[in-house]
Amino acid sequence: MKVLAFVKANDKTEEGVMPTEAELAAMGEYNEELVKAGVMLAGEGLHPTSKGARVKFSGDQRTVIDGPFTETKELIAGFWIWQVSSLEEAIEWAKRCPNPTGQESEIELRPVFEAEDFGEEFTPELQAQEQRLREQVEAQQQ
Repeated sequence: MKVLAFVKANDKTEEGVMPTEAELAAMGEYNEELVKAGVMLAGEGLHPTSKGARVKFSGDQRTVIDGPFTETKELIAGFWIWQVSSLEEAIEWAKRCPNPTGQESEIELRPVFEAEDFGEEFTPELQAQEQRLREQVEAQQQ
């Protein structure tokens, strides 16, 4: 199963405070463990919301809202995509993580939908389309 691990933002990350050399080294070692174990598929840190935007949908209308955004505890500072056997395995990996912000912080774990989760609505034609798109994306990254 794939799991998306969100690193929740805090005041420090939203102010754009960069990690120390020691924090970067600890996270680098942790990422190395994830890669060697075949768990890490991707992972990145995110700029603060002051550099971002949201697009709000209401029927056919689109509204752009420029950052920064409030409610820091609901914001994301970074993420990983992990390939694990279960949510319990993802939890164990998250517990091994060095504190991602050096302060009070949180990692949220969310399973990624798999094709079988969509049931009959995900027809063979739609599955074939999904596979073609994945192959195109992979080819573009090489």
